[in-house]
Amino acid sequence: MLSIQQLLQLTVEKNASDLHVIPDYYPTIRINNELFPLRTLDMVTPQSVQAILFTILSPEMKENLITNKDIDFGYELDKVRFRANYYFSKGALAATFRVIPSSIKPIEELNLPPIFHDFTLYKQGLILMTGPTGEGKSTTLASMINEINMKDSKHIITIEDPIEFIYPNSKSIISQRELHQDTHSWTIALRSVLREDPDVVLIGEMRDFDTIQAALTIAETGHLVFSTLHTSSTPEAINRIIDVFPAHQQNQIRSQLSSVLKAVVAQRLLPNLDQTGRLPAVEILMNTPSVAATIRDGKIFLLDNVLETGEDENMILFEKYIAKLYRQGLISRDTAFSYAIRPNEIKKFVT
Repeated sequence: MLSIQQLLQLTVEKNASDLHVIPDYYPTIRINNELFPLRTLDMVTPQSVQAILFTILSPEMKENLITNKDIDFGYELDKVRFRANYYFSKGALAATFRVIPSSIKPIEELNLPPIFHDFTLYKQGLILMTGPTGEGKSTTLASMINEINMKDSKHIITIEDPIEFIYPNSKSIISQRELHQDTHSWTIALRSVLREDPDVVLIGEMRDFDTIQAALTIAETGHLVFSTLHTSSTPEAINRIIDVFPAHQQNQIRSQLSSVLKAVVAQRLLPNLDQTGRLPAVEILMNTPSVAATIRDGKIFLLDNVLETGEDENMILFEKYIAKLYRQGLISRDTAFSYAIRPNEIKKFVT
């Protein structure tokens, strides 16, 4: 059986995005969102998997894994970084590794709309990226953070689980904090961040009541905050934030959110026409005065219509965006229909 380092090297050589090491399966890599078992290698067994995977864990990490049954951490091999998750499946250890690109691409190279440059110009407020796991949210955020790093003199603090992209030394100074390595919890890190003189704060994920409340407070106190959520659309992200809070607090949170929010972006990666790669499709909700009023009034159901009619204010409905990609010959008709969040809407834009 190959070592985990050899498996990771093979993953990089094949330009894969992920490696799965699961007992009773061949090591499996993901390329352009398709899984490929490496059948020329030995199958992973419950007996061999622990010996393979434990070699890159410190004693403290092993203890954490055994106690909590899973662990997230960053790992670097030959200047390539990986985001790793170890977990148990049917009583045996398993792992997934995500390849983190070694360089941070600028916004144009990611094929994102020019409005993403504007997001880096705000002095305060909340910029929220949303979408399923593995759809490029972290890459997009890193591009925006690095644009600030390259052109402005700021103190940027990131709180991540684990650290993914490493930013180059430039005009800004950057403090990157990793859960368990640099802080014991999200709550502790977010509570102390305001004492660390930040200008920009990246919160890896707004995952619960405490992190969402902290993100809103940090944005409200005059800082620019970037973060992520796992929802399909931008209105769902608004609902998710509000619904985390108890009913008696939701009016206050709607008011606070309508004040600090700058933009919500939902992102998916779609296979291109010749199936050789993926390109981003986005939905963009800008917090205009009318959107802020809609959030304050709790009428989130109206936001789909605002997205559809708000292109003059740099907004766009996800289905309109993928319809544009289809008309430009960048994706197939089947892709447009299969990736639509709102199946009835895509029929209006793709005939």
